[in-house]
Amino acid sequence: MSQAPPELRPSTVCRGLLAALDASEGRRRRRKRDTTPDGIGLSIKRELLEAAVRDDPAPDRFEAWLLARSLDVPASGPVRAMALALLAEWELAVESDDFRGWLEAGAPSEDAGGD
Repeated sequence: MSQAPPELRPSTVCRGLLAALDASEGRRRRRKRDTTPDGIGLSIKRELLEAAVRDDPAPDRFEAWLLARSLDVPASGPVRAMALALLAEWELAVESDDFRGWLEAGAPSEDAGGD
């Protein structure tokens, strides 16, 4: 993995990902099937994102920070899965100017906030 640009921090990326999560929740609410499992996963992801914004881990410590979050809970499987997804999104933000730009623009989506 490349090194993060000097100004890029996980908390900044996670703040943008919180905006993107709104779109995911909008799509989930419109589905006709039972979306309870989706809601649980999104809730776990939201908690991780909010904690990352609050704790502001250093870029070179973000993976360890996510691992610690996974180990802090008794049923760590779902948290670990979301932590791995979040790590992949962080790595994408480090590598992709386009993805970073989309996040910086507020993660625009037609699904955001829709019911």
